[in-house]
Amino acid sequence: MDLFEYQARDIFEKHGVPVLAAATATTADEAEKAATTIGGKVVVKAQVKVGGRGKAGGVKLAENPQDAREKAGAILGMDIKGHTVRTVMIAAAAPIEAEYYLSILLDRSNRTFLVMASVSGGMDIEEVAHTAPEKLAKIPVSAVDGISLAKAKEIVAAAAFPADVADQVAQVLLKLWDVFQGEDATLVEVNPLVKTNDGKIIALDGKVTLDENADFRQPDHQSLVDQDAENPLEAAAKEKGLNYVKLDGQVGIIGNGAGLVMSTLDVVAYAGEKHGGVRPANFLDIGGGASAQIMADGLSIILGDADVKSVFVNVFGGITSCDAVASGIVQALELLGSKATKPIVVRLDGNNVVEGRAILAKAAHPLVEQADTMDGAANRAAELAAK
Repeated sequence: MDLFEYQARDIFEKHGVPVLAAATATTADEAEKAATTIGGKVVVKAQVKVGGRGKAGGVKLAENPQDAREKAGAILGMDIKGHTVRTVMIAAAAPIEAEYYLSILLDRSNRTFLVMASVSGGMDIEEVAHTAPEKLAKIPVSAVDGISLAKAKEIVAAAAFPADVADQVAQVLLKLWDVFQGEDATLVEVNPLVKTNDGKIIALDGKVTLDENADFRQPDHQSLVDQDAENPLEAAAKEKGLNYVKLDGQVGIIGNGAGLVMSTLDVVAYAGEKHGGVRPANFLDIGGGASAQIMADGLSIILGDADVKSVFVNVFGGITSCDAVASGIVQALELLGSKATKPIVVRLDGNNVVEGRAILAKAAHPLVEQADTMDGAANRAAELAAK
């Protein structure tokens, strides 16, 4: 889960990372009040989860509270790369002398953590990485050892930070590691990390991505979810403990096992080419224990999607046998009752497949039809959706 800048700033403050005074506002009046409380010059910053805000006009310096009101009024409602600005952050302005860059991230390709640091921070850090990669130090960090003071100093030296700020930057890096580890983050980025005219190091802008797989031990993170942007179907599925992702197609997909579901998406997309470009409507993995309640929850989520025209249930019986899955489907349809209104194509294979198919045949539900093969089922589901 990506956080807004103001949320990242608050987490930084919680872990002792040096930040400036700030507040959020959703109206021009609130922006003026926040600027009055902070005092002096402030920066009005659009809160959207996308880069390039400054170049898009979403970051403006305000000389006084009235100016902050006007700047906030101009920014609120803006569209920045498809993201509507609903909130602005009012932050104290800083007399900047130099801009640096620091980040800690999960390096999946090398199965470790990685720190990136540069004395050339700011809006064009991506260009620096492209045109002058030697200015961007990349230091692996062991998940076991983490970032000690000695490691922090090694990173600071590798990035050639000036001697007068080296110790401060090392301390900030230790605090950022606290954020990364303590909040179960996959990315913690500060750009820019600035040196002010009085020689202080401050995190002026922050980006944090949290690992949602760690939500079970981070209950406070639920309050950070952007309710306006969250897909209601995904939110409902999350409440039921389902692994669901909304897509833009017309064939609802239910499968057991992420690999099988991914394969199902491919075969449905391929089959859909013959039926007017029909595509998968979702990713939904019900896991190994396809009980009646789990199947009912999955079907209710998919059938609640207005884009879905047909459903493809693709199950390979393993630990959970096909007869248990078939019984789950029958019971799920009984539980859903009149809420089940769309055709469902079921393909069962694996453990106890004969018994599973017999259960579905005996139930003879008018919405359900079976297919022997994955390709055949995908084609039939796409055909039904096209109709």
